[in-house]
Amino acid sequence: MQIETIWIVLAAVLVLIELWAINRVRKAEGKSSNKLVWMVVIVFVPLFGLIAWALAGPKHIAHNPHSPQTRQ
Repeated sequence: MQIETIWIVLAAVLVLIELWAINRVRKAEGKSSNKLVWMVVIVFVPLFGLIAWALAGPKHIAHNPHSPQTRQ
């Protein structure tokens, strides 16, 4: 496998993780301004932003009463 292919795959994985993290931030409870700051950090400083968000970011996801519940 060529080194360029490896970098492309790693970049694609990073983008997918960023999109997932941004979605989690968007659904989290808290102030909109805090969410916006986290999104900006995740987008403009990708690797450091993801690590910082994983360690210190919002942990709770808002409950959406209209979303279907899965039963256990």
